[in-house]
Amino acid sequence: MPTATFTADELAVVRRAYAHQVAATAGTTNPRIEAAFAVVPREKFLGAPPWQIANLGGGYRPLLSSDLVLVYQDALFAVQPDKGVNNGGPSLHARLLDELDVQIGDRIAHIGAGTGYYSAILAELVGAAGHVYAVEMDPDLAGHAQAALADRANVSVIAADGNQWPQQEVDAIYVNFAVGRPAAPWIERLRAGGRLVLPLGVPRQGRPSSGGRHASHGAALRIERGVSGFAARGISTAYFVCADGGLTIDGNEIEALTAAFKRGGIEFIKSLLWKTDPRIGRCWYIGDQWALCYGDP
Repeated sequence: MPTATFTADELAVVRRAYAHQVAATAGTTNPRIEAAFAVVPREKFLGAPPWQIANLGGGYRPLLSSDLVLVYQDALFAVQPDKGVNNGGPSLHARLLDELDVQIGDRIAHIGAGTGYYSAILAELVGAAGHVYAVEMDPDLAGHAQAALADRANVSVIAADGNQWPQQEVDAIYVNFAVGRPAAPWIERLRAGGRLVLPLGVPRQGRPSSGGRHASHGAALRIERGVSGFAARGISTAYFVCADGGLTIDGNEIEALTAAFKRGGIEFIKSLLWKTDPRIGRCWYIGDQWALCYGDP
């Protein structure tokens, strides 16, 4: 069981300090993001102690204390260390959530929800009038999320392959695993003005003896549906664990996407083409029925 050497009031101060540091590191000035990180209890989403924290050189090590205050730091905590799955870097997620531009009342699909920590953050951001569809394929992670989010009426946990969701139009989609291409519902079920934030990534070759398959090249992208097409731009480098299920990419896609990352220039993309013939020489990457291009949408 977690222990507490701080009173409830003191722990609330620790959470506020953690949220303030996370927001500052992320470079966000959105007070709602900071407030959400201050009120969501991170420990609910980490499992029972001993908690495992990421080493700088890779892998994880157990914390020697189960004091609740220790989870309120901008660090990675394992949730499935054998698969390389962690709770995510809070400041990275704060930056990506800032880019998602969540509004009160939004309906959001959280794809790859894990144990639900960032689903809870999203639930705070959309408020009682909004709704979060937390989609997680792994049954153990989905079960943890279901229990941890049971007190949130504005969250539905869905145990399913994120390749098939959302199944209705939404205002925003937040993807938390690396993909070599977007799933069709992520593009086609965005409302006008809807935003998609996803980590584009190339899986490392060869699965490690322990841990999951992470991206060897990766970048977070923001895509927005407009009147005449989809605006796109790079946010930052991002190395997430890579997709399984219906979003696994083949060797040809890995080779082509690796070449695009090695050429560079992703910072100059302005649009995503979807089921439209691209102009050769005007795109950073051309996939099967989609492309990331340099021209305006």
